[in-house]
Amino acid sequence: MSGRLILVLGDQLSPGLSSLAAGDPRTDRVLMAEVMAEASYVPHHKKKLVFVFSAMRHFAQELREAGWQVDYVTLDDPANSGSLGGEVLRALARHNLSRVLATEPGEWRLVEEMRGWSDVELLPDDRFLADRAGFAGWAEGRKGLRMEHFYRLMRRKTGLLMDGGEPAGGRWNFDADNRSRAEPDLLMPQPPRFAPDAITTQVLDMVARRFPDNFGTLEPFWFAVTRADAEAAFAHFLTHALPRFGTYQDAMLAGRPFLYHAVVAQYLNAGLLDPLAMCRAVEAEWRAGRVPLNSAEGFIRQIIGWREFVRGIYWWKMPGYDRVNALEAHRPLPSFYWTADTRMACLNACISQTRDEAYAHHIQRLMVTGNFALLAGIDPHALHEWYLAVYADAYEWVELPNTVGMSQFADGGLLASKPYAASGAYIDRMSDYCWGCVYDVKAKAGPKACPFNLLYWDFIARHRERLVRNPRMAQMVRTWERFAPERQEQLRRDAARFLDALA
Repeated sequence: MSGRLILVLGDQLSPGLSSLAAGDPRTDRVLMAEVMAEASYVPHHKKKLVFVFSAMRHFAQELREAGWQVDYVTLDDPANSGSLGGEVLRALARHNLSRVLATEPGEWRLVEEMRGWSDVELLPDDRFLADRAGFAGWAEGRKGLRMEHFYRLMRRKTGLLMDGGEPAGGRWNFDADNRSRAEPDLLMPQPPRFAPDAITTQVLDMVARRFPDNFGTLEPFWFAVTRADAEAAFAHFLTHALPRFGTYQDAMLAGRPFLYHAVVAQYLNAGLLDPLAMCRAVEAEWRAGRVPLNSAEGFIRQIIGWREFVRGIYWWKMPGYDRVNALEAHRPLPSFYWTADTRMACLNACISQTRDEAYAHHIQRLMVTGNFALLAGIDPHALHEWYLAVYADAYEWVELPNTVGMSQFADGGLLASKPYAASGAYIDRMSDYCWGCVYDVKAKAGPKACPFNLLYWDFIARHRERLVRNPRMAQMVRTWERFAPERQEQLRRDAARFLDALA
């Protein structure tokens, strides 16, 4: 009765986890469990399920090798209760224990569930740079929250890319240098691929059997599932892709899903990589003269700026943030988000890639699948659940603010200073998707016009009263108002015809 049960979740695969640091391997016992409640609350991509379950099983081995006693419950265990709470009760009874120790989960619903358990101690998750109370104190009373202001605080706090009290290179942000279009390159690096070992092969078989109808292609499966392999994948990025990452981070190419991206967010968000160590390594590459400052700054901003910022907003605004809908968008999610069966080449490319890789980079998510949903008035909650399901790196704390706040402007401007709405011209400028599309990205109206062009002006017209008060959107409202009435009528008629045909 003197020991405790330490519950470790599937996105807490870090040996320095606060609950493990507070535990004692001599008296405490670790519980890790695959449960259907977590595997099915959204229809997770098959590759995401394999990654999480296999990484959990490998982490259990890592803990045993470090001297911990670990109970591991697989999804196929006949006695599996199907819920975390049920598995905790079973483990307490098995070992005649009464107390539970855990690091706070990353999702509100789990925190609420665990607070209802008897005799449980929840410790803060200290794997982040900004604690929840500190972020709330910074955010409270501000008219609008801007990542750039928060990011500067994080730069000063960490000392990353700082020369004394000033930012390296004399600027905090080099995003203006990071918007170049990429051209196909036969020598473009590819993220390293890791062959499934015996554990992963077992998980692949289980997921194929238990989740046959879930979204996504199951094989080939090549993600890292151990800490060593995740670190090797990041080291490969540092050497082979980081030098050109910044310049081309917003670019998109058909058939080139990864370009110069790291493709390690799934490892970071599951706990296999340490965010500050990653940023220190990137900074070291710049200081050694091996990568340009715009690449180093762009990567570090994503980690200590954007990632920390959206987590702060999530915990500050939950519960209820998942249901905000400031633009009153209620259209159902089109079926092609699950099938990729659309004649729009950009959406077909991004959704097909998502189906095959459980991955799309931030511009594909924001400016293609997200932009379309924004313009078409898709229910932001339905889109949120889609993003949460289909990407291997998606957990609610990071995905929800990115979707409802950044992508869909559903919080009315709390997170983003303007809606990220764009016509087909943006996609044409940053990709080669438009080259073979059946729609004409140059056409502004008519049946062959790019749907993004039609929907963009329809979006401006629908939300004119709100957008005219936004300094970054007012000019587009004024442009709409200068259109001849017959042109306005045709654009809205063509948009309505297109939207009515969505299924």
